[in-house]
Amino acid sequence: MDIDSASSVVLQALTQATSQDTAVLKPAEEQLRQWETQPGFYSVLLNIFNNHMLDVNVRWLAVLYFKNGIDRYWRRVAPNALSEEEKTSLRAGLITNFNEPVNQIATQIAVLIAKVARLDCPRQWPELIPVLLESVKGQDGLQQHRALLTFYHVTKTLASKRLAQDKRLFQDLASGIYSFACSLWSHHTDCFLQQICARDEPAALSSLERTLLSLKVLRKLTVHGFQEPQQNMEVMGFLNAVFERLKEFLECCRQVGPENTCREKLEKTIILYTKVLLDFLEYHPCAFIPLIQRSLEFAVSYVFTPAGEGVAFERFIVQCMNLIKMIVKNEAYKPAKNIEDSKPESLEAHKIKTAFFTHPTLTEIGRRLVSHYFLLTEEELAMWEEDPESFAVEETGGDSWKYSLRPCTEVLFLDIFHNYSQTLTPVLLEMVENLQGPTNVEDHVQLLMKDAVYNAVGLAAYELFDSVDFDQWFKNQLLGELQVSHHRYKLIRRRVIWLIGQWISVKFKSVLRPLLYEVILSLMQDPDLVVRIETATTLKLTVDDFEFRTEQFLPYLESIFGLLFHLLQQVTECDTKMQVLHVISCVIERVNIQIRPYVGCLVQYLPLLWKQSEEHNMLRCAILTTLIHLVQGLGAESKNLYPFLLPVIQLSTDVSQPPHVYLLEDGLELWLVTLENSPAVTPELLRIFQNMSALLELSSENLRTCFQIVNAYIYLSATEFLQNYGESLCQSFSDLLKDITNEGQVQVLKVVEIALKVSPILGAHMFQPLLPAVFRGIVDGERYPVVMSTYLGIMGRILLQNSSFFSSLLSKMASECGQEMDQLLGSVIEMWVDRMDNITQPERRKLSALALVSLLPSDNSVIQDKFCGIINICVEALHDVMSEDPETGTSKDCMLMSHFEEPKLSDDEEPPTEQDKRKKLLALEDPVHSVSLQHFVYEKLKAQQALMGDPGFGVLMETVDTVLVRQLQEFLQNL
Repeated sequence: MDIDSASSVVLQALTQATSQDTAVLKPAEEQLRQWETQPGFYSVLLNIFNNHMLDVNVRWLAVLYFKNGIDRYWRRVAPNALSEEEKTSLRAGLITNFNEPVNQIATQIAVLIAKVARLDCPRQWPELIPVLLESVKGQDGLQQHRALLTFYHVTKTLASKRLAQDKRLFQDLASGIYSFACSLWSHHTDCFLQQICARDEPAALSSLERTLLSLKVLRKLTVHGFQEPQQNMEVMGFLNAVFERLKEFLECCRQVGPENTCREKLEKTIILYTKVLLDFLEYHPCAFIPLIQRSLEFAVSYVFTPAGEGVAFERFIVQCMNLIKMIVKNEAYKPAKNIEDSKPESLEAHKIKTAFFTHPTLTEIGRRLVSHYFLLTEEELAMWEEDPESFAVEETGGDSWKYSLRPCTEVLFLDIFHNYSQTLTPVLLEMVENLQGPTNVEDHVQLLMKDAVYNAVGLAAYELFDSVDFDQWFKNQLLGELQVSHHRYKLIRRRVIWLIGQWISVKFKSVLRPLLYEVILSLMQDPDLVVRIETATTLKLTVDDFEFRTEQFLPYLESIFGLLFHLLQQVTECDTKMQVLHVISCVIERVNIQIRPYVGCLVQYLPLLWKQSEEHNMLRCAILTTLIHLVQGLGAESKNLYPFLLPVIQLSTDVSQPPHVYLLEDGLELWLVTLENSPAVTPELLRIFQNMSALLELSSENLRTCFQIVNAYIYLSATEFLQNYGESLCQSFSDLLKDITNEGQVQVLKVVEIALKVSPILGAHMFQPLLPAVFRGIVDGERYPVVMSTYLGIMGRILLQNSSFFSSLLSKMASECGQEMDQLLGSVIEMWVDRMDNITQPERRKLSALALVSLLPSDNSVIQDKFCGIINICVEALHDVMSEDPETGTSKDCMLMSHFEEPKLSDDEEPPTEQDKRKKLLALEDPVHSVSLQHFVYEKLKAQQALMGDPGFGVLMETVDTVLVRQLQEFLQNL
C-alpha cells in the first residue's frame, strides 16, 4: 500500500466508518477489515491520527484500528505479520513528538505505545525509555504531560509481565530510572503544594495531574522493580516519605473544601498513596516490617482518633482499615506454633504488633468501631424509609454494598476480634450489659447504639461461643425486644432477628426452635418490609442448620409458607424476589413431600413471574432452583406442572438461545429431577431431548449431568426413547469418544451398560457401532482399570442376556482380526479371568461369573480349555455374594431380591423418586438380583457333567486347583 496515494482512500473509509448510517458504515468497516493485512496500512493510520487538523472522531478510529492491529499482527509468528521494516518505521513515528491535544486520543496513543513496548522493549526498541525520559524533562507543558502519560502506561505494561526473564529486565529498568522517577515525583509534588497554597488553582491542577502520573510510575517501579527492596535506600526512603506527603495532601483536603476543582484529583492522589503502601505490603511483607509501626500509627490516628475528623473521606478510611487489617492478619507476621520454628522476621513483626496493640489501644479501636462506624447513617435510615427493598438487599451484600465503608468496617472488626478476642470480649460484653432491657423508643441515639452493639455480637458469634449463654439471653432479653411493636423499634426487631440468624448454627438449643418459629411467624407479619425480609433470611438460616427437625417445623409450615408467598408477591425488586425465592426453595427442600398441600398458589404464580423476568436471567436462575425443589417435593404429582415446566426446560437447555449462558446449569438439573420424578414418559417430555445433541457437542462441565439425563430417559421408557433417539445418540457418543478423558469414556460406556441392562436386545441393536471398540479393548487388555471394568460389564450383559448377538459380534470381530472364532473367544475369556481384579463392584463381579459360566455346557475345546479360569471367577464371585442367613443358618446369595417393598422412612429421610422405584422393579428382573449364583453354577456344572459323562467331567475338574475345588464344593454342598 503506497502511503501517499493510500492516505486519501483510507481517510475516506475512516470518515465513512464514523457515520451513523449503517448503509455507509458497514461497507467502510468491511473495506478497513480487508486493508488490515496490507503492508503500509498502519503507516497510513499513524499519519492520520498524528494529523491534528483532521476530525477528532476519524483520528480516534485510526488509533483504535492501529491498536487492534498490534494485537493481531505485530508478533513475528502472527499470520500476516507486519514486516520488520514497517515496524521499525512505526516505532520511530510513535515517539517523534508528544503533542497530542485531545486527552482521550493521547491516552489511547499511550496505551498502544505500551502494547508495542510489551513486545519489543528493550531489545527491539532500546530508544523508547531514553526518549520518554528526555521528553518528560522538557519545558513544554503539553509535551511533558503526554510523555509522562506514556511513561506511566509503558511502566505499567512492563511491570505486568510475569516470565522470570521479563521480570529481570524490568528490575534492570527500575534500578536505572528509579532516582529520576523519585525526583520527578518530588518536584511535581512540591510545585503542587506551593501553587495550592498560593491559590493558583489552574497551575495546581496541572501539577497535581503530573504528581498523580509520576506517583503511578513510582508505584509500579517500587512494587515490581526490586527483588529485595528493603536493601535499596531510595525505595525505603520513598516509602517513608509517603506518610509525610499523605499528611500534607490530607491537610490540603481540609483547606480546599469539596467545591474546589482540585478536590476530586486530590482524593485520587491520596488513595493512590495508600495503594502504594497496600501493594508493597502484599508483595513484600518482610520488606514492609520497618514500616509496620508507622503504618499502624498513621492509620489508627486518622480512623480512630480526632486527627481524622474533617479530613478523612470514606475511601481513605476504607484504605486505612485495609492497611490495619492486612497487617493484623498477615501470616508472615505470625510466629509458628512452636516458637523455635519461627523466622526472625516473623518474630520481629509480631513484637512490633504486640507493642502497638496494647490493651488501651485495642479497647479504643473496639469501642470506636462499634459505637461510631457500626451506627446506621442518616443516609441509610433515609433509604430504609424511602426504598426499603434496596436497603434490605444492600445490607445483605448487594453490589454497591461491598465497596462501601460498612463491610470494610465489619471485616476489620472480625479480624481484630479474632486475633485479640481475650482483650475485646470483655469490652463487647460490657457494651451489651449497658444496654440491657428495652430501650426508650424516643431515645434515637440509644436505639442506634443497641443496633450497632447487637450487630457486633452477631458478627463475633463464633468468637463469643464460650462467653455468651445465648439461649438464656434469647429467652430473658431478646424475646422481649421482639415484642415491642412501636414503629421506631423496628431497628431493634430487625437487628434481633438477624442476630438470631447469626447464632442459630453456633449455639441455639433445639428445644427452643418452636419458640423461634412462633417469633418468625409473628415477624413475617410485621408492618415493616425490611423486618419481614430479614425474618425470611433468618428462616433460611434456621432450616439450613444441621439441627433442623422437620417435625418441629410442621405445625408452622402452612402459615409461614403462605406468608413467604405473600412476601414474594409483594416485593418488586429483582434482587429481593431472588432472595425470597431462595428462602422458599430452602423450605421446600427441607420439608420435601410435606409441602404438597401448600404449593398451589406458588405453582400458579411462578409462570407469571417467569414471564415478567424475561430480562432478568439471575431471577430466572432463582426460579429454576425453586422449581427443582418443587419437583422433588411433589414427586409424581409434578406431572401437573408440565405445561409450564417443559417449555422452561426447553428454553434453558437450548444452546441456540442466548439465555442458556445463564440458565443451562440449573435448567439441566431441573430436566434431570423432572425425569427422575416422572411417573411416565409423555410426547412433550420425549421431544425436549432434541436439545441434547448440541449439548453433547459442547463437551462442557455439564457433561456428567447430560449423561444422567440420558440414563433417566432409558430408565423411564427405554423402548420409546431408543427407537426415537438411539441412532443420533450413538453418533454423538462416537464423536465424543474420539476426544475424551478416561473418566468421560467411562460415563459414555455406563450409558450403554444401563441400556443393555434395561433392554438387552434393543440396547445391543442401538449401540452396535460402539461395541467392536469394547470388544477390542477387552482383547487388547485395556490398561485403565475403570474402563476395563466397564468393558467387561457391557460384554457380560451381552453374553448373559443376548447370547445370539454375542455370537454374531464374535463372528464379526474374528473376521476383522483374521482369527478363528474359537481362538478369539479363548482370548476374551483369558483376558476376562486375568483382569477380574479390575472389577470392584459386587454386581459386576457376579455378572461376570454368571456370564462366563453361561457358556456351559459346551463341548467346545476352547471353553473346556478355559474351564479352570471360569471356575476361578465363579468361586471368587461366590465369596463376594454368599452370606449366612440368620434365620436358617445356611448360606444364601445376598444379592437376590424377591419382591418390591416401599421403604419405611423417618421424617428426615427423602422418599424414593419414581426413578428409584423403576430401578427396584428392574432389579427384580435383572439376573444379577433374580438368579442365585450358587444354583446357576450348580446347574451348569451338572449339565456339563451330563454332556461329558462322569469320567470326562472328572478329567475336566482335575484341571482346577484343588483348593478351588474344595471351596466350590463347600458352596454347593447343600444343593
